[in-house]
Amino acid sequence: MHPLFSKLKDGSLKLGLELSDDTLSKLLQYQDNLSLWNKAYNLTAIRDPKEMLVKHLLDSLSIIPHLPEGRLLDVGTGGGLPGFVIAIVQPERDCVLLDSNGKKIRFLRQMTADMKMPNVLPVQARIEEPQTLADLGQFNVVTSRAFAALSDFVRDCAVYLKPNAVLAAMKGLIPREEMADMDSWDQQTITLTVPALDEQRHLILLTKKMTA
Repeated sequence: MHPLFSKLKDGSLKLGLELSDDTLSKLLQYQDNLSLWNKAYNLTAIRDPKEMLVKHLLDSLSIIPHLPEGRLLDVGTGGGLPGFVIAIVQPERDCVLLDSNGKKIRFLRQMTADMKMPNVLPVQARIEEPQTLADLGQFNVVTSRAFAALSDFVRDCAVYLKPNAVLAAMKGLIPREEMADMDSWDQQTITLTVPALDEQRHLILLTKKMTA
């Protein structure tokens, strides 16, 4: 058994996720490969596997109970966070993982093939390019933990939303000033408690208000 298996299982249960042993093993397989490829590809600044488990796996898992169903776009996915983690846990959900960095997308394409993940499509492109929208279409939920500014996330990703779809932004501190300027969006702020992480985590859910 993987040395971090029990830690991941305990952490996922604390998040309200009852994951099968197979799913937990796949999550750890993904993390092991992320760590291995990181030595050459610089996929993440975190090197310690125990820290990876908390700040990557459990952090990504924490948002799953709060996401609507349907097709998902993960913008600025990097090494696949949170998108690849979501795809492992929810194999019924189609997940497009978008990043402009070729090395990161090559890693994700290899993981998609090696782990036999037909619900995952890694794409190397820039979110603001019109051709990207033309190629990918629209989604039920768009996630990201890569955008520094919530306003940039909304500006670049709103066109990718189907009617009544949701923008889901992973944040540390609540960006109250930016949220105050978004009168055309319904807003929900969810405080996340990530096991073994002594840092603030929030999920900001934005839905476009219906116009009369």
